[in-house]
Amino acid sequence: LHALVGGNGSGKSTLVKLLAGVEQADPGGTITVGGQELDPTKMTPAAARSLGLRFVHQDAGVFPDMSIAENLALGRAYETGLAGRVRWKQLTTRARKELEVVGLDCDPADLLGRLGAARQTLVAIARALADLREDTETVLILDEPTAALPGQEARALLETLRRLTTGGLAVLLITHRLEEVVGVADRVSVLRDGQMVTCVDGRGLTEDQLVEHIVGRPLGAVFPEMPEPSTDQAALTVQKLTAGPLREVSLTVRRGEVVGIAGLLGTGRTTLLRAIYGDLKPHSGQVRAGDQELTGPGKTSHGPPDAIRAGIGYVPEDRKREAIFGDLSVRANLLLASVPEFWRRYGMASRQENTAARELVTRFGIKAPGIANPISALSGGNQQKAVLARWLRRHPALLLLDEPTQGVDIGARADIYRIIRAAVEQGTAVLMVASDFDELARVCDRVLVLRRGRIVAEVRPPDLDHDHLTHLAYQG
Repeated sequence: LHALVGGNGSGKSTLVKLLAGVEQADPGGTITVGGQELDPTKMTPAAARSLGLRFVHQDAGVFPDMSIAENLALGRAYETGLAGRVRWKQLTTRARKELEVVGLDCDPADLLGRLGAARQTLVAIARALADLREDTETVLILDEPTAALPGQEARALLETLRRLTTGGLAVLLITHRLEEVVGVADRVSVLRDGQMVTCVDGRGLTEDQLVEHIVGRPLGAVFPEMPEPSTDQAALTVQKLTAGPLREVSLTVRRGEVVGIAGLLGTGRTTLLRAIYGDLKPHSGQVRAGDQELTGPGKTSHGPPDAIRAGIGYVPEDRKREAIFGDLSVRANLLLASVPEFWRRYGMASRQENTAARELVTRFGIKAPGIANPISALSGGNQQKAVLARWLRRHPALLLLDEPTQGVDIGARADIYRIIRAAVEQGTAVLMVASDFDELARVCDRVLVLRRGRIVAEVRPPDLDHDHLTHLAYQG
């Protein structure tokens, strides 16, 4: 199991496309699989398949509303009989054998959507490994297979990959999650700015060492120390908030303070942020932004416009669905929270918009070919920086962050925390949800632990560490 890591723009995806024959390489170099050498400029999808290269991309290309057997048969001919009718019995028998390869025991006739995300990925892997010839070396190339998986499902998928390698399969794993690399990969290759900077043995490799290889600087430069809050003035006060799984949650966040929320999936982490932002109506409780009461006894529940006017910004967990408009330009996405500022009687002030957007691109280090390009053309890390820039342009009193570094590389993560630190120094309060407890321990002034919808603990330094937060989240 060979891991390939590197920052956004380092060349990981380009390398995969060259291996798959989707993009053509420049002259020079070779690709060798199982002793068979090929000119990279002549690589095609058919040539890649004949060499034994198999690919599962981050978007696994599976269809939840189709059966497992149908998903496995996609991309090749269905077995048919008289009048072209599908031979479902043979299709199901073949599907069972293919599922056995990846250790899945499920009914091929079931809808794929009934499986969890990790098992759907295993179906995609089973499809990739189907119809292999014994005389062909096989290399399974996985591009961010765990990006959208919670920790437990990601670990289960990695265990399956390890089992497949013991049977002789070679796996090239591309991932942003460094904790998956450490202790799992046999070897690790690191790309930086299109160059291979090192290839190291995975045994004994630490996450700190890996970070230094990727970004060229030590871990301390990735997680900057946040400044101490300089005031006791409350930016947010929540009292006895009940919404969804939350039960009478109370908390306070001071100006210039970073407060983390630790908890397992389903404990109400995202619900808390949505209720504060007004995107979700609470059953009861009070939300106050500074001195302004947003929700309370005898007061109608507030909505996002009320929260924005009160100085609250919200960066949701699902960036693609809830934070960016992929078909709109970088400029439009950057200025979505500031439209009234540029509205004129006869339309938008385009010149002022362009100036403001370019200033944000420079200030927040957003790598974009141009502000008129669609934001979907940017890397995940640069999309996330654009969402942060959108809110920080308004100088919010409170910033709600739900998994702010999910699916971004370690270099972009360093940039995001540099941006957050600058906002905190200006007095912005931050309430942050993250599944990575080590990240919470490194960044936050204190962390509140949610379990079964209630805050069960508040942890401060020197007790603020990954192991302690994990213990509290699971056992209370």
